[in-house]
Amino acid sequence: MSTAVDVKFERSRAQLPEQSAEPMGAEKVNAGPMSPAPLFVVGMWRSGTSLLYALLNQHPQIGLMYESDFALLSSIFLLPRKSSSWIPKVDSWNGALTRHNIDTASIPENVVGLPNAFRVVAQQYAQKKGATIWGCKSPSYYDCMNQLADWFPDAKFIVIWRDPADVCRSIVRAAQKSPWFARPGMDLRALLGCHRMKQEADQLVRRGVAIHQLQYDDLVRQPVAALTAICDFIGVTYDPKMNSLEGADRSAIYNGDHHSMVKSTKIVADRQRPEVLSPELKSKIERYIVFWRKQYDGSWPVNAAVTDGTKAASWLDRTRDRIRISQLRAFDAIVPILYSLVPIAVWQKYRELKGRHHQVAVKSNRSKAT
Repeated sequence: MSTAVDVKFERSRAQLPEQSAEPMGAEKVNAGPMSPAPLFVVGMWRSGTSLLYALLNQHPQIGLMYESDFALLSSIFLLPRKSSSWIPKVDSWNGALTRHNIDTASIPENVVGLPNAFRVVAQQYAQKKGATIWGCKSPSYYDCMNQLADWFPDAKFIVIWRDPADVCRSIVRAAQKSPWFARPGMDLRALLGCHRMKQEADQLVRRGVAIHQLQYDDLVRQPVAALTAICDFIGVTYDPKMNSLEGADRSAIYNGDHHSMVKSTKIVADRQRPEVLSPELKSKIERYIVFWRKQYDGSWPVNAAVTDGTKAASWLDRTRDRIRISQLRAFDAIVPILYSLVPIAVWQKYRELKGRHHQVAVKSNRSKAT
């Protein structure tokens, strides 16, 4: 497991979605044998993974979980815990089992180890839909796809890419509505995270792992073509329902204004919005894009605009950023380890106090703005 972990520890229960009246409740007749290995949908934060998840799950044979984030909790499974031990720990982390209406009582007591735990939970969720393809969508897996491939050698990966500048723009906007995106260093996490995901994806390709890569711009502008290609990759027939968010099940997605687009009914391709990146951050992003394009002979990043005359990120800049990102990643790695050790009641109290702190901070910022 890589040390860079996208820790979602400050998501309180208040952010969990309300359960629908009939949220995948009754077992449906399965359309065929369950896929032997999972499908993972991965992308940097704010790069369209939630949109892609909602569209894919419109297909009757596809039943992916939404950010179950099992891979982040590997420390919970270091010891052979019985199901009754790891189930409450996993659910308390981000409400994954509650959000997906998993019948924990039906999980056998002898399910031990992270891969087995994820398999039994993800397959149950897919079976409730009557789907045969199970797995998970999560940006948190951007830096551990090869670990997932080790756990599931026959797994398939869909990786979605977006212009790093647009990713950072969306994070800046989301930070105004979500304290999770307002954390210090999120812009650097995202910017350098794009490159880390590139390294992970290239390694999967070298290993011969099944991976399909697409651009966010292609998904929103030509969804039929993009989704047809994905269906061909997965091995299912394209379903026209996938071309629309109308009637899509978003019950597992967290509440929050930053998810308003995926919870709408239309795929929005282009919107004219004011620039939110500071000149310093925009310049940094462009310098890295120039550096990476030299590194990859102009092939990556795709669809990224750069001002003429921009120089590549210097060795000094990259060294400083590596030191900073190492500190952030170390913190992100420590949190789930601590979580695996502390009692659930202590963790929940911590999140409650942290949630209050964020509310006070938001009110203070609003009063200053007025």
